[in-house]
Amino acid sequence: MITSDFSQHISRQFNTDLEHVLQRALAMGSLIEQQLNSAVSALLEGDTQLAKRVVLSNRLVNQIEVILNEECARILAMRAPAASDLRLVLAIIKASTDLERMGDECEKIGRIASRLTTQERPVDKYRQLKQLGENVQSMVNETLDAFARLDSSAAIKAARRDHLVEQEYEAIQRQSITLMMEDPRTIRQFLDVMWVARAFERIGDHSKNLCEHVVFLVQGTDIRDQLIEDIDPAIPIEQLGNTHPS
Repeated sequence: MITSDFSQHISRQFNTDLEHVLQRALAMGSLIEQQLNSAVSALLEGDTQLAKRVVLSNRLVNQIEVILNEECARILAMRAPAASDLRLVLAIIKASTDLERMGDECEKIGRIASRLTTQERPVDKYRQLKQLGENVQSMVNETLDAFARLDSSAAIKAARRDHLVEQEYEAIQRQSITLMMEDPRTIRQFLDVMWVARAFERIGDHSKNLCEHVVFLVQGTDIRDQLIEDIDPAIPIEQLGNTHPS
């Protein structure tokens, strides 16, 4: 159950519509989390069939985004929401875009994982990709939890994980380039590793965007122009930047 605290409206149907789009957005997030978990497992375990299911599941993600945007457009046209209700609809539209792009990145990982299963696996079994993937999984899980609870402080904490994701991504890129220079026969394999790492990094970026949407939704504050590392979750959100009237 979502712990939202939106005001009641004269039209009970309006309340139902708002709750429905929020529930659908969270369901979309849950599907993305499952897709990501499967993509990581397919990659690390060399599971071709699981990798193919990840690719196919992205069709459903795309369908949900289309439906969600249509429902939000209908609410905007018929209800003309204002204040916190308008923030909710706008945040969901933005969130659905980031979730859809996260699904695209999961699909890329699934396709590459399927190809890597035909190659000899390295001795470390993609250890660095495992660590990066697990950190991204944790970040996405914390982000979606903050979204479900509409917890702006938790969203800021989750967004801070993006710094670690960036560091690990850059380390994998450097190591892959070094190994390719040492042994040109590994170029194809490490190019795939670099593409997977890039996909994980992009998922982290979109997860951070989702955290920013949560803060905007809950507090009406746009923190996109601020360094997330400099924001103290203990400080009242309204002191972080320009606050829109609610």
